[in-house]
Amino acid sequence: VKPMNEKKLLRSKKERMIGGVCGGLGNYLNLDPTIVRLIFVLSFFFLFQSSLLIYLLLLIIIPEEQ
Repeated sequence: VKPMNEKKLLRSKKERMIGGVCGGLGNYLNLDPTIVRLIFVLSFFFLFQSSLLIYLLLLIIIPEEQ
């Protein structure tokens, strides 16, 4: 039995600037992808190495939508 509204975290093909990670997170969380991008950009200023590593890991781990 499959859940009715099963959401999957996927990298977006439509809402994409670099790898579609922020667009996919925005779609998954029902947020505007621009807000997710702004959060990542602000985190780059404060936690550069950590946020870059997190973005790259998400880029590798999250599958791209079909």
